[in-house]
Amino acid sequence: MSNVLAKKIGQVLQVTLNRPEKKNALTPTMYSELSKALIEAKDNFDIRVVVISGAGSAFTGGNDILDFLNTPPTGADSPVMQFLSVLHDFPKPLIAAVHGNAVGIGTTMLFHCDLVYATADAKLSMPFVSLGLVPEAGSSLLFPRLVGHAIASEIFLTGRDFSGTEAHEMRLVNEIVSDPLEKAMEVAAAIAEQPPTSVINTKALLKSGQHQAVAMVMEAESELFRIALESDEAQIAFMKFLEKKAKG
Repeated sequence: MSNVLAKKIGQVLQVTLNRPEKKNALTPTMYSELSKALIEAKDNFDIRVVVISGAGSAFTGGNDILDFLNTPPTGADSPVMQFLSVLHDFPKPLIAAVHGNAVGIGTTMLFHCDLVYATADAKLSMPFVSLGLVPEAGSSLLFPRLVGHAIASEIFLTGRDFSGTEAHEMRLVNEIVSDPLEKAMEVAAAIAEQPPTSVINTKALLKSGQHQAVAMVMEAESELFRIALESDEAQIAFMKFLEKKAKG
C-alpha cells in the first residue's frame, strides 16, 4: 500500500500521509507522491479543495532522517524541493488537519495552507537550527510575518516545540477541535460548493502581495540548506539526534 493515499470524496481530494508505524516520516518517494497528487488535483476541474492529514498518531514526524542523510536534497530537482514548489504554487484551497507531531516540514507546510485545524495537544516544531540547518519552505519570511520577529526568533533559534493551542494563538491554526479531519472535510465541502473560479482567483489575490517574495526566499533558503547539510556541524547534529533516538 502507498505511503500517500489520495481519495476523492465529492469534489474534495483527501490526501493522507500513510506511514503510521514511522509517524508518517517523509521519504523522497512520499514527496514525489504528494507532488503528483497536488498536480493532478490542480488539473482536475472536478477537484475543488484538497485536505491533507496524517494516519495514526501523528500528522508527520518530518523527514525520515536516514533517508534524508542517504539521499540529501541537494538540488532544485530533488523530490522535496519539487514538492515545496508545487505546494507554493498550488492554486486551489488547501486545508490541513493536524494532530500529534508536526515536525519540520510538517509545520512549515502549514504556512502554505489556506486553513488549518488542529487538536489542542498537537506538537509543532521546526528544529532546523538544532540539526545544524536553516529554515525552509519560505518559513523564514512567513513565520515572522505571522507572529513577529521576537517569537519567530525564539522558536527557530531554540528549536522548541509548541502546542496546537499556542499555534492557534499565533493565528497559524484557524480552530482547535477534537477531530481536525472531520472539521477540515466539513469546511472543504462548504468551499467546494462555492463558484470555483471565484475561489481560485480570491486565493490568488490573497497570496499576490507576497507570492514572488516567498519564492525568492525559498530559493535562498534552499541554497543555504544545501550548504548547511554538507557541513560538519550538521553531520554532528544528525549523529547526536540518531544516538538520542536509539537510546529512546
